[in-house]
Amino acid sequence: MTRLQGKGTPLWVWLLLVLFILLLLAAGGVFAFLRSLTGPAGGQAYTLEVKPGDTLPAIARRLEARGIVKNARALRFVMDRNGTAGSLKEGLYDLSGTMNVYQVAEKLAGPARIPTVSVTVPEGRRIQDIPPIFEKAGFAAAQVQAALNDASLSQYARGKQKNLEGFVFPATYEFRVGETPRSAVQEMVARMEREFTPANVAKAKALGLGVRDWVILASMVQAEAANDEEMPIIAGVFLNRLRDGINLGSDPTVAYGLGKDLPELDRSAGDFTKDTPYSTYTRPGLPAGPINNPGQAALLSVLSPERKLDDGRDALYFLHGLNGKIYVNHDYTAHLRDIDRYR
Repeated sequence: MTRLQGKGTPLWVWLLLVLFILLLLAAGGVFAFLRSLTGPAGGQAYTLEVKPGDTLPAIARRLEARGIVKNARALRFVMDRNGTAGSLKEGLYDLSGTMNVYQVAEKLAGPARIPTVSVTVPEGRRIQDIPPIFEKAGFAAAQVQAALNDASLSQYARGKQKNLEGFVFPATYEFRVGETPRSAVQEMVARMEREFTPANVAKAKALGLGVRDWVILASMVQAEAANDEEMPIIAGVFLNRLRDGINLGSDPTVAYGLGKDLPELDRSAGDFTKDTPYSTYTRPGLPAGPINNPGQAALLSVLSPERKLDDGRDALYFLHGLNGKIYVNHDYTAHLRDIDRYR
């Protein structure tokens, strides 16, 4: 009997084998259970907004309820293990129920998408036109107006004019939701000042213009031009007239000085003979300040003007014909002839 037992497998070996199989089955069950907790939950796409004071446990429960993760504790465990439990930032996170818990955890540990509101300020708008644009985007118009009336926000407007006219850059901006009107205006001022590069300032100086004079002239070009192609031509006429001491005679400056829009000007009522600091009919040189907020094309046109006619003479007069074309002349007689022909 002892010999037979020596040739057979000892009982303890069988017991170890059974125990090993049970452990494998248990481990497989645990693994399957963990996979069931960490796999995609199958919910719809969801944009999570993290606000000040939100905690990871609360966020995890919200994501479980939305079907983004299967188990809130599993998400917390993964982020704790990765050392990213404290990485949540204010903002938006775009998530989906097709992501597993590890992908969700990685997304939450990354940068948040900041909620923004879009505001478009068209070229050539006056300061008074801007608050209603901001109001449509949810800003308080009165606060925007107050910021625009603070000339101290621009080093070029400070002490020289009553507001920021000319020094807020027209463009489309993406402002953070909740951004203060003053901060938004400061961003527009900073964007305008990026146009004042050393190279551009040097070009303006070569034309006899300081930065503010450059902006004033660009605002006139912006108001006069029907399109970007006309801007260098009009800039050339104005620069030549400034050099020769000829009044600039720009209708938009008259309108601005009288607080009117251009179509409201009335020659029979004496609008063009009324003296204001902005009228370039009654006063020589540039008006007292910018008459709108010019865009980049207008600013650059002043620095690269077209000052000559095809025959080499200086351009001193321009006229917009009813046919949509611009007519440029050197002498006043030819200018009057074109008025008769095209107006």
